[in-house]
Amino acid sequence: MNQRITLMPVDDSRNRQAREHAHHRVSWPVNLTPASVSYVSDGHALIVGNERDARFAARSLRNKGLSSVTLLFTAPVSESHDSLDEETIDILLADTVDLNSHTLAPSQVQALRIEGYLGRFSVSLLQDGVSLNLATALVSRDHFDLILDLGETPVLPLELPPPGYITSGLDDSDRDATLDAFANLVGEFDKPRYFQINNDLCAHSNSGNIGCTRCLDVCPADAITSHQGRIEAWVEIDPFRCHGVGSCTSSCPTGAIQYRMPETQRQQETLLAWLDAYRQAGGITPVVRFGEAEDMAGEDAAGHVLDIPLEELGAAGHDQWLAALAGGAAEVRIQYHGRMPERLVAFIDDQLAQAHTLLEALGHSRDRVKRIDAGDNVARDALPTFPPLTTGTLAFETTGKRERLNQVLARLVELGRFDGQRHRMPAGAAYGNIEVNTAACTLCMACVANCPTPALAAGLDSPQLSFREADCVQCGLCAAACPENAISLAPGFLSDKTREQRHVCHEEAAFECIRCGKPFASASAIANIKAKLADHPYFAGDALSRLEMCEDCRVRDVWQELARDPESQLKV
Repeated sequence: MNQRITLMPVDDSRNRQAREHAHHRVSWPVNLTPASVSYVSDGHALIVGNERDARFAARSLRNKGLSSVTLLFTAPVSESHDSLDEETIDILLADTVDLNSHTLAPSQVQALRIEGYLGRFSVSLLQDGVSLNLATALVSRDHFDLILDLGETPVLPLELPPPGYITSGLDDSDRDATLDAFANLVGEFDKPRYFQINNDLCAHSNSGNIGCTRCLDVCPADAITSHQGRIEAWVEIDPFRCHGVGSCTSSCPTGAIQYRMPETQRQQETLLAWLDAYRQAGGITPVVRFGEAEDMAGEDAAGHVLDIPLEELGAAGHDQWLAALAGGAAEVRIQYHGRMPERLVAFIDDQLAQAHTLLEALGHSRDRVKRIDAGDNVARDALPTFPPLTTGTLAFETTGKRERLNQVLARLVELGRFDGQRHRMPAGAAYGNIEVNTAACTLCMACVANCPTPALAAGLDSPQLSFREADCVQCGLCAAACPENAISLAPGFLSDKTREQRHVCHEEAAFECIRCGKPFASASAIANIKAKLADHPYFAGDALSRLEMCEDCRVRDVWQELARDPESQLKV
């Protein structure tokens, strides 16, 4: 399946015509009126930094339309003026003396806290357990609207800080442009709501246990948080801090987080429709390139290159890349760019590692999915090394993310050679098995109740625990919920068709009620409960036999005892 082909002259005009036919036949999905969030900024600005830099910036911002400028000094002029002469310092002070200002002590700098976004920044000092609102103290407002942080280490050291929080240095070459852009953050602004979340599909928490945290780990804007309620925790995405990078969507193994520009399923279906139309129009050896629409605009890629214009590179992960191969692409290329936050680079690198492992496990070359560095047009336009795996079409039979991925993997199994071995995946990948200690398992089914996917299931007619590996996302909720610590995770990708099959992990004969004969639990579960409740006064003496009764007979036995011994009612 992975034989290399001799490179022959390619009719690029023919491929270009086929590509144009595909684009004309199927339009790339766009949201003409996406849901949005609104920011309202009245122009009350806070400048944080040493006194020299802060006053210089404040003087440059005068007469630029800001409602107010407040200065928060992390160091005085005497510690920050470098080679400024006294006359310059005097002029600088005179030009900004009318502004509200406050100098922080060294210990207070560490206690400074900033939260929020454009139009709603809260700035506080936490000392001795008391939080002081600096907006109230300095400008008699609840919040600041925008913040210019001039520190070498910003108060919010985020790769993607919230809108309205600008970091800069006095000596930056683009300082004037930065200050002009900062001053223009006054008024009302709209931004797309990039995502939607379905907590019913989320594998983050159940029964007070924490499971999957993949979206929390990959967000470069720290816009995703885990909120702990009285019983359950849940994932929440702040739409005002979200930059739409999309890595949360691609990392989510269950499809609980969906990107909306465009929706993931529409994006995937359009890609497959393009490949089908390209082949029907006579195009050969199609290469699919995933990149950001901004970078692809105006480029003249070779005719065999079908571009997938993403709003953000993180909006497509290895599931979509492999779908392209299963749908007839000869190769997939991921176009990096120079503006990628470090956490996004690490995420895409990890997705590449997962794609390479899966391809090799299924008997395909890892070179079918490649990284392209920014500006490398030679790699972008290169002819593919391998022919397409298939000339057939791939039509999804389901809308679920995991189900679509399983269909893609099943197609790659058919087109490749699998060895039946378990292959080690990069840490945190959502592939693997579970191991059940049958001697400890009582078939209480707490694992089934906590599993967010159909991976675990109970028996219909008898105490039984079954497992389907293709559905397991390795969230760990089953292991956390097991009261007997009988379950452990076994990460890795099984290169075998049996991962699609359900198998029995543990089963027992049913324990029958000693009164009515109805099977209602497993023998080990009853034995375990009897051992734990043997000293409980409610089950003292002959009452211990109630644990061997079904729920109906147990209630009847209690009421019959009360009828026989009315005085015992006083003890209830």
